[in-house]
Amino acid sequence: MTAAADTSSRPTVVRDADHPAPRLDGRLRDLLAGQKIVMTGVTGFIGEQLLWKILTELPDTRPSVLVRRKGSASARDRVVSLVKKAIFADVRDAAGGAEALVDARIEVIEGDLPNVPALPRDLDVLVHCAGDVSFDPPIDQAFTTNVVGTKALMERMIEACRDEDGRAVRVPHYVHISTAYTAGRRRGAIPEGPQEHSVDYAAETAAGLAMRELVEAESRMPDRLTTLRKEAERQHRRAGYLTTAADTERRRTEWVQAELVRAGTERARSLGWTDVYTFTKALGERVVADLGAEIRVSVVRPAIVESSWAHPYPGWIEGFKMAEPLILAYGRGELPEFPGSPDSVLDIVPCDLVVNAIIAVCATAPTVGRPEFYHVSSGARNPLTIAGIYELIRHYFTEHPLERTAKPGEPLPEWDFPGSSSVGRLLASSELAHSLAERLLARAPRSDRTRQAARSLDKFRRRLDFLRRYHGLYNEYAQSELHFVDDATLALTRSLHPDDVEAFAFDTAVYDWKTYIEDVHCPSITTSVRRMDALRNKRGSRPSTMKDLSKDTAGASAVAIFDLDGTIMSTNVVEQYLWSRLPELSPAGQVAEVGQVARRLPGYLLAEQRDRGDFLRAVYRRYRGLDLAELEHRVDTTMAPAILSRVSAEALERIEQHRAAGHTTILITGAVETLTRPLREYFDVIVAAQLATDADGRCTGFLARPPLVGESRAAWLKHYASLHGVDLTRSFAYADSHSDLPMLQTVGHPVAVSPDIPLMRAAGKSQWSIVAWKTKPSTPRWQIPR
Repeated sequence: MTAAADTSSRPTVVRDADHPAPRLDGRLRDLLAGQKIVMTGVTGFIGEQLLWKILTELPDTRPSVLVRRKGSASARDRVVSLVKKAIFADVRDAAGGAEALVDARIEVIEGDLPNVPALPRDLDVLVHCAGDVSFDPPIDQAFTTNVVGTKALMERMIEACRDEDGRAVRVPHYVHISTAYTAGRRRGAIPEGPQEHSVDYAAETAAGLAMRELVEAESRMPDRLTTLRKEAERQHRRAGYLTTAADTERRRTEWVQAELVRAGTERARSLGWTDVYTFTKALGERVVADLGAEIRVSVVRPAIVESSWAHPYPGWIEGFKMAEPLILAYGRGELPEFPGSPDSVLDIVPCDLVVNAIIAVCATAPTVGRPEFYHVSSGARNPLTIAGIYELIRHYFTEHPLERTAKPGEPLPEWDFPGSSSVGRLLASSELAHSLAERLLARAPRSDRTRQAARSLDKFRRRLDFLRRYHGLYNEYAQSELHFVDDATLALTRSLHPDDVEAFAFDTAVYDWKTYIEDVHCPSITTSVRRMDALRNKRGSRPSTMKDLSKDTAGASAVAIFDLDGTIMSTNVVEQYLWSRLPELSPAGQVAEVGQVARRLPGYLLAEQRDRGDFLRAVYRRYRGLDLAELEHRVDTTMAPAILSRVSAEALERIEQHRAAGHTTILITGAVETLTRPLREYFDVIVAAQLATDADGRCTGFLARPPLVGESRAAWLKHYASLHGVDLTRSFAYADSHSDLPMLQTVGHPVAVSPDIPLMRAAGKSQWSIVAWKTKPSTPRWQIPR
């Protein structure tokens, strides 16, 4: 392709001796009139505002957007949803609605990177602002999007500008949106030009894409699977094999992702970049240079893009970007220190200035085969140091504190900037302290105090994970000594037509940081947080699955299934055994039996941790020789009041509410069926352990059928539902033990009752209700019901 083949009209470009970069001669709406601009990344942060700007300020420019299908939503559906957003209101209303706007102004191309479809043959400018913007994506994903996707897109663009014989008929302008941080771990001034490196992007891409297959294979090796399975078993063994297997696979998948992220980070740093994002973006620029030899190419390198300074309104932002999680964490009091250097420059640039710069670049005509580079940054002429932004953010939250903070009433942390190493050591020691506390917690008896300690530890763990992740991601950015030269960008902004300055200015020296941080950015990003805090305060601790049964309409199509021990009743199978056995023994025999049980108790506890079924079988062996008929008689005549005294009044009230709602009430327990006889008036169905007896009616020490524990309870419930037409999505389950996790997961309204720590954590993760049903037995626990 040669310049002579260019048949498209392009704007007049003026060059002067001091600023050789292209300059503008005329208004942008005139320079880009009639031009078709194909865009990628339009559903992203920069792309969305770029489309808005074209639609509102460039009435004669034709935008064409490449958007992928998402689930059942077509590309057009997604674009229609996009222009229904608030910022498009004026242009949407003027067009007569979202669909009318899309039909009249926007050409939609359904496709994805790197699977790029044919592009319009009349395209003039292609703006590529799609890309993986996460700093730590898996290595194969980063290469697929930022390198392979870029290559595929440029090839399609070049193809669209050739005729059937492969001859060039027009010279398009390719505008590549990169990042200023493709400079990597360099220091000092970074010119607006190609980054110097000798990395073979083809070889690195092949290796990066192959990494997933290698890591997937490693994750399936016996040693790795053994490690992951044992980790899962320690947490889920009591729930059952399938639950353990599912968690093992979850851990394997997470391990693969973590290894691919680590592979990307280490490869990038081994070659001089901070992370795989900047590494692959730098290689993407090399792809652009190689494929752009016969077209016009401009590379726009924004620094850290944050909320808008002025357009579409001050503080406009979509989602949280780089700085927002850290700012909010500080406002919550959860960021006690920061690893950055106080004198390092944090190069932030508002989104609208980036968009304005991109549009101005689109209106230029760079020399064919000579890429132009533009840094859209603030550090060169309006620097903001880490210490400076800290002071501004601290002042903002001091004047406008958040409602929900880590330590209500306490002042915000004061940073001393001790250095990355000191912060790293603090994190390591905190992680060790957390690990030791977890070990102690695992041995603590179940209680409200233990659960509260677990919640505090979980909050501490989340905080540590947050700090560790951001320490790894942003540590180098916060110690950066880069200086992005922006001479070409400054020359371009100074060449704006006077009538375009208000709408299209992108001079990063025109605003002051105090106004931007305290009056624009922080209020913008905290608005939704404050709204959610207010909603949580208004809603309080209202449970999510503890449904108000007075409004339930499921009727007989729903069941309410309850566990016994620890859920509705304060007892356990060992205590129940002593109730059953001791009354028939002499005082000396009672002492001996209690002593034997006490000696066996550690073994019982270990068996219970390994497998609930084995534990029950071990305890029920001790029933051998007991007269079952005599036990039934004692339960009905003398033991019933003591048994009922241990049932929670709150549990009975909930059971009655279910019965009033027309639900079938089910008790499912590992306790001996005989001991549940006093509860028959409360439950429509009782499923309990049945003791096998000999010809004389005495217990053999065995069960008549396997105990229903763990996953077998879920299987029983599903079978019962299929036989009786039960809608499990409208049904309820109540349990206290992690072994009942499969049963709770089977229904639509699971409730954890005074749960053990593993179940409490699972319930919290799934947003299930957690309730505490207190019991106050009328008889002391040591007293044997007679």
